[in-house]
Amino acid sequence: MKEAFLEIYEAFIDRPGCDKLLEFLNASDFFTAPASTRFHLSEQGGLCKHSLNVYNRLVRLVELEYGENWEDKYSHETIALCGLLHDVCKINMYKVEFKTFKDLNGNWTKKPYYVIDEDLPFGHGEKSVYIINGFIRLTRQEAIAINWHMGGFDDRIKGSGAGALANAYYKYPLALLLHLADVQAAYLDEQLPPK
Repeated sequence: MKEAFLEIYEAFIDRPGCDKLLEFLNASDFFTAPASTRFHLSEQGGLCKHSLNVYNRLVRLVELEYGENWEDKYSHETIALCGLLHDVCKINMYKVEFKTFKDLNGNWTKKPYYVIDEDLPFGHGEKSVYIINGFIRLTRQEAIAINWHMGGFDDRIKGSGAGALANAYYKYPLALLLHLADVQAAYLDEQLPPK
């Protein structure tokens, strides 16, 4: 997964500071972290895999919406930035703990699981924007797309954020497309088996 991620990143992302951002990703747990604690891709390397799935879904959605000349609307760099980096907020966020349980033979054993250990409680999409902007300058549409990629799952919607979300989707369709790509990746490409 890391090689596929790097191939896309290096082919399309060429903004000033992108080399420093890549150094940051390589020095972090981005390529080994899970995508979640217990939902989609709660496994080593899940974050990188999810980022690739979202990028691939976003390319297809943008092409479906705007046709084969979609790059007249959005640069491939914009699509790569949004798809690959929307969840950098999850870097260094998870740690492994162990549960002790009795197996079928009556033996006590320890099973690892992921928990959230948040060092930078800055939200979700807004935290990704904050981290990325520490290295490269996002355009307004990229920042808004990444900021609102959680859609109705964003904690801010529980307050009075629904109007801001709707406004973002109306004014910046890339935000809606990134949200749809994120949901498609999580529920179609990374679906958990039924319990």
